[in-house]
Amino acid sequence: MADTTRITVTLPTEQVAELRKLTDNISGYVAEAVARQLRHQLIGADLLRHQEEHGAFDEEELAEARSRIFGTTGADGPASAA
Repeated sequence: MADTTRITVTLPTEQVAELRKLTDNISGYVAEAVARQLRHQLIGADLLRHQEEHGAFDEEELAEARSRIFGTTGADGPASAA
């Protein structure tokens, strides 16, 4: 099991009520949300560094990335099964 540190977090009452409807493990839920946000920020920083070194992504590169990430056939959304 990973090391943990106890902290106090203040959330709006409405959010806590919704969290309690979703899970009995609020700490685990919040830890997953924080991990997801950290990954998002690290990926964003990596993408910015890449663009600083190699220039902005063109539309073809963006379309390929969307396809790989979301399984889309284009910029319009998910590929539909025929």
